[in-house]
Amino acid sequence: MQVQTEDHKAIVTKTLAAVGEIATLPEVTVKIIEVVEDPKGTARDLHNVIKQDPALSAKVLKVVNSAFYGLPGQVASVDRAIVLLGLSAVKNISIAASISRMFKGGNQLEHFDAKEMWDHSLAVSVCAKQICIAAGDVAGHDEIFLAGLIHDLGILIERQVFPQELDEISRRCAAGAGNWLELERELIGPTHQEFGDALTTKWKFPRHLRAAVGFHHNPEELSDELKRIGMIVHTADIMCCQEKHGFSLTAATEEFTQELLDAVGVTIEQLVEVRDALPDGLAEARAVLQT
Repeated sequence: MQVQTEDHKAIVTKTLAAVGEIATLPEVTVKIIEVVEDPKGTARDLHNVIKQDPALSAKVLKVVNSAFYGLPGQVASVDRAIVLLGLSAVKNISIAASISRMFKGGNQLEHFDAKEMWDHSLAVSVCAKQICIAAGDVAGHDEIFLAGLIHDLGILIERQVFPQELDEISRRCAAGAGNWLELERELIGPTHQEFGDALTTKWKFPRHLRAAVGFHHNPEELSDELKRIGMIVHTADIMCCQEKHGFSLTAATEEFTQELLDAVGVTIEQLVEVRDALPDGLAEARAVLQT
């Protein structure tokens, strides 16, 4: 039965108030976002924040020195990593390290597995990055990677507050009894996009990341400035669901269109290359961002 007792905004607000720990980013991550989003923020400011958290410092260096980045020599300090990769890239690595913990624990459901959702999110992030590079946008792939990683955060909120509904949505979707978003609207009211948008707004994430979280199933509704990141994540999401990387129900009924490929700036042939390279890229990402 369609939820009609409260409008979606009220449900989202009440839900976010109920989720507790999942809705709270680590303090160090909040500070990192503030530094990078501040026009006056410097590399030194960012380093001073990260060094307060030894575990995060170690994670940043592990990612920077992995095959994932392919830098010519070992980077021994966060300071050097910031110089080589820039504030934005180190911010994205730091957020990714913080996000991974949210996929642990939580309700164990019969038809939904948070570990599979992590595998899917990681696959979408790697795929989105590779699509971005294939389209010739080498400079923007770090933000695209993070956008892919967080695109389904709203489902983690559903797992905590609406576990029975999420399990039923997963069951019906797997049985071919409906589209994921339609089933969310029927059983919960708001969709995971609405929950994810509210959460990343609360966290004061940059507009491009919020756009990818809130509109990855309908990126055509975004403004021209924000549309591209949504379209790339949408394309990666469809591919990873088709290839069954992790939890693959959310975009299982969606297809590539020529309009979508034209907007992203890739051909079907390039997408095939991205698909074929995905397992190796996913193995590299898993090695440095494993939960």
